[in-house]
Amino acid sequence: MTAPTRPMRDAAGWAVLLPYGRVGLVALATLATMGLLAATGQPSSPASASLFSALALLPVNVVCLIVVRALLHREGSSLREIVGFDRARVGRDVLWGLLWLAVLYLPFALAVVGTMLAIYGADAFSRFEQVFTPDEAALPQLDTSLSLLLGVLAFVTFAPLNAPTEEAVFRGYSQPRTAQRWGVVAGILVPSAAFALQHVFFAPTAPGMVVYAVAFFVWGVGAALIFHWQRRLMPLIVAHLLVNLATSAPALVLPILVP
Repeated sequence: MTAPTRPMRDAAGWAVLLPYGRVGLVALATLATMGLLAATGQPSSPASASLFSALALLPVNVVCLIVVRALLHREGSSLREIVGFDRARVGRDVLWGLLWLAVLYLPFALAVVGTMLAIYGADAFSRFEQVFTPDEAALPQLDTSLSLLLGVLAFVTFAPLNAPTEEAVFRGYSQPRTAQRWGVVAGILVPSAAFALQHVFFAPTAPGMVVYAVAFFVWGVGAALIFHWQRRLMPLIVAHLLVNLATSAPALVLPILVP
């Protein structure tokens, strides 16, 4: 058996470093958000920082896109190539994306419920609000116009940038290169664990971090299996985009509805 070539070893190293480097950037973005809140006299905690995660991810996504683009260029590939965008297939990609959204959501929801039951037992369903809603004392007090401005910025920038970036990092780049070096199982599990770990920083409570870790690991494994089977990233980007639109929409609507 011949030894792996230098480019292959380098790609395998970056296949692990890139997703876990993203986790580090998310951690730094969370700390920076906490520092900014403290500097402006607002409650500063992971829970309060999680409310601004869609905005905090903007520089993280830009950096990740630049890095993955450079890595692909070094290999003679491109973001467009791994994304697989094709105007002639947009309709089919949207339909596949809707299907994968439904397929991924069921095990994700079961993972949330199962983890809550494992932590709280019979009290699980009465604890959902406590686990997934931050304490009022942790909520920053912003005027309506500023909240609306930040909400519009989050809605416009988050989903269109985050969905393709995360899919490119975790599935499009990391998964096949990790699998090529260490096998299909590692290719699925290694980036999925990083995908789960980054979402810990978005949870509003400590128990929520555990639930997020388990649920997003399940989502990551499911998405990795789909990518391994279908070999196309666009349908997963569509599914991811719809989820991100749904999660960023409250930032746009709540400042209008809540006085």
